Amino acid sequence: MIAYKFTGPAAATRGGFRWPLPTADAPGEWEEIPGEGTLTTSVLCSSRVFHACDAGHLLDWVNAELYEIEIDESRGMIVGPDKIGFRRGRLLRRVETWNDRNLRLFACDCAEDVLPFARPQDRPVLEATIAVARRYAEGLATEEERAAAGAAARAAAWAAAGAAAWAAARAAAWAAAWAAARDAARDAARDAAWDAARAAARDAARDAAWAIVVRDLITEAQYATLTQPFRDAGLGEWVA
Repeated sequence: MIAYKFTGPAAATRGGFRWPLPTADAPGEWEEIPGEGTLTTSVLCSSRVFHACDAGHLLDWVNAELYEIEIDESRGMIVGPDKIGFRRGRLLRRVETWNDRNLRLFACDCAEDVLPFARPQDRPVLEATIAVARRYAEGLATEEERAAAGAAARAAAWAAAGAAAWAAARAAAWAAAWAAARDAARDAARDAAWDAARAAARDAARDAAWAIVVRDLITEAQYATLTQPFRDAGLGEWVA
């Protein structure tokens, strides 16, 4: 059976195990957890089996790297609601399209999907922020553009939902900023982007989508200085 396996950097798992990597010419080596008999649901969430997933549950297990994995069903396999447990498997190839650029662009798509839930007066600022996020994903945004977009989105979040909503947006944005500098960036992208995609019918969807595009949020101390260009451009109402 062919399934999918998310890992940390260099095919490392959260438990510290490191899968043998495939090469351009061959799959990785087989790895096996000793055991006999039929696997049951009691072991599905344990270290007594390896774990993978099907295509329908990819966004439930996001991590830094994504691989196709071959499962030896003859050595035991059990399919759960959102994961697959198995004793023996090997990595076939890395899915190269799972990368930071594509994740950022996906997050922007999710943010655009929930723009109709934003207040009409907020949408121009949010649309501009998403545009800068797209440019950043392509390596085209300047530091000034990113700082200004972060300030504008911050102001829109304040105006839309008040101090409590901003606290949540700030926490999510800082989580995304931290993750973007580390190999766990995909975790932050998954949390904000997938929440936004699934929450299109909830008010919280808007906040999650905004948070993912504000990846380089400025600090409190920098806020007054970096928002000055918006005041100069006649957008003072957004950064008041």
